[in-house]
Amino acid sequence: MKALFVVTGRGIGGDAVTALNIARALEKYDVDCEFALDHSAPGLLLKKHNLTWHRISIPQAGGHAATKKTLTKAAVKTSKAAVEAARLVRKVHPHIVIGVIGGGAVVGCLGAKMAGVPSVGILITPTDAKVCTKITTTVALPESNLFQMDLNDKNIHKAYSPVDPTIVVGDREKALELLPPEFDETIPTILLSSGSTLFEKMAQGAAALGKSGIDANILVVGAPLEEEFRDLLKEDNIMYLEYIDWIQDLYKVVDLTVLTDDGMMIQEAIACQLPIIALLGVKYGRYHNLAEIFKGAVMESQLEDIVSVTREAFNRLDELKENTLKYSADVLNASDNIARIIYDKMKNE
Repeated sequence: MKALFVVTGRGIGGDAVTALNIARALEKYDVDCEFALDHSAPGLLLKKHNLTWHRISIPQAGGHAATKKTLTKAAVKTSKAAVEAARLVRKVHPHIVIGVIGGGAVVGCLGAKMAGVPSVGILITPTDAKVCTKITTTVALPESNLFQMDLNDKNIHKAYSPVDPTIVVGDREKALELLPPEFDETIPTILLSSGSTLFEKMAQGAAALGKSGIDANILVVGAPLEEEFRDLLKEDNIMYLEYIDWIQDLYKVVDLTVLTDDGMMIQEAIACQLPIIALLGVKYGRYHNLAEIFKGAVMESQLEDIVSVTREAFNRLDELKENTLKYSADVLNASDNIARIIYDKMKNE
């Protein structure tokens, strides 16, 4: 059997990670997986895994930050993109299409419907929820507005984000070899990240911690969205690691994470039983209330409060870490749970 993943984004971060982790879980059911990205996507994550992909148009409206203007523009492009996706589906002959997040979910599921092939939509935005739930089986991830709703629709499933189970199998010694020589093993370590891309507020948060006098290694990862963000990371005790592909090893030296209120990394940290501060408003001001989903394991902070919240978190590390245990097993099983939903849809069609 064969599955075709239609993936939004640039193919380097969260959306592509979501697709890849689900695909790995599907392969356990002897399902061959192929991928489609937007024509402009560099696909660095897929390249890293020696995977090729098809190129089609996958318009984006801006996710949770979408406006009426961007939604209108995306809607105009989506009809043509769906036709292009349908042509690809007929060419590839998959048994199922998995539309992954935002434009990928909408284009993938619409294209599959036009081609007469079953589909499953992986959802996190209001727009993909509005469209895909009307036409196919869907899986709402924690960032979706559907996740915290009481739903009775058997075609709408809920799941934590599909974390790669091997994320917990890092190598501390490898991380220590790759870290800069100024890294001090005798003091606590804080990791700040907004995902594969470094956003301005996360860099500002790191700068505030760098000036705070907190006795800790301050590590920052992610390729800067704008080059000038590097200037915020010039404090002596900030170690900027850029974009890395050894995050599972880095987690082994981390005591506290400062992450965005969305995406894969919060759930990776939960899986690794790491305390979390969710820095709010980093990505275009959007808010997902993951502290409510992972009660007791995630603290929230506005940028102006990051120093005081970090000090409080260090006083509560054991409590926060203990609370991650309530969720870590379910997070680690999420990829398999989603794969089972997809496989059952394939068998029943």
